[in-house]
This record gives sequence, C-alpha cells and structure tokens, in this order.
Amino acid sequence: MSSKPAFLEKQYIGRDYIRICIRLLMAAFCFGAYVYERDRDNTQDLFLVVGFGIIGISIILLFMIQYKITILNKSIIIDGLWTAKRVKIDLNSIVSVRKDTYSSYLFNNPVYNLHHKGTIRFYSSGKDAVVLTDRDGLEYYIGTQRPNEMYLVIQAEMGK
Repeated sequence: MSSKPAFLEKQYIGRDYIRICIRLLMAAFCFGAYVYERDRDNTQDLFLVVGFGIIGISIILLFMIQYKITILNKSIIIDGLWTAKRVKIDLNSIVSVRKDTYSSYLFNNPVYNLHHKGTIRFYSSGKDAVVLTDRDGLEYYIGTQRPNEMYLVIQAEMGK
C-alpha cells in the first residue's frame, strides 16, 4: 500500500475566468457609480464599500478549495468542502474511462456530487472532464484542469 498519491489536484471555487470577469465588471460598475455620484448625495460611499467588498470576496474565493481529487491504491477519492461527504470511487468497478468536454454551455455552475440523469458530476472550472463508467452504467463526470494526466494515471491504476 503506497501512501503517496499517483495523482493529486485541487479545484478552487474562485478560479473560473468567466466568474472572475463577472465579479470584476460588478466592481467596476460600483467604482464608476461612485465617481459619477460624487457630488449628488451622501450615498456614494456605499458604492465604494460594495466595490471593495466584491474585490475582497473575489480574492478570498481564489484560495478556497471546492474539492480535491486524489488517486491512490486503485481508488479515486474526491474530498469536498467542510461539510461535503467524501466520495470514494473504486477503480475495480469501472469498466471504461474517456476524456470528454464537461458541457457544451459557456456558463457552468460549480457542482459537487450532483446526481443528474444517471450521472454524478464534479465540476469547478474549465471545460474538460474525465468520464468514468461503472458496471451499473452510472457515469462519473469529474471536471479537471489536467485531463490527459488524470486519464493516463487512471488507465495505469486500472491496469495494475
């Protein structure tokens, strides 16, 4: 039994480029409204506070882990946020592995252990996923930033 994982990846909540752009546009709107409303009323300070609040929350989200993928001893362990239940996928029950795009949509919400139409989904950011199919036909979509490396490690672990 090896204690060093064959693959380790951390997915962060705040590192999705589209969501970063949305938060920056909201902060820019607040700062623009602050400058425009400078001589009108005493409420312009609220725009400044909200703009800095959005920037502060964005910085915190950049370092907040949504889930961690670990491949160790013929199993995939997906460990989520504080109260999320740990998911362990035994590679002995997996019959096929493939690389695929997570979704054809431009905007995808981050999900952890989402059961939907015969699939279980794990996604934080990016567009790539590794799809595992078990003996019962259940598919696991695991979003990853390094799909080629994860695919090769899973293939190697299944071959052992």
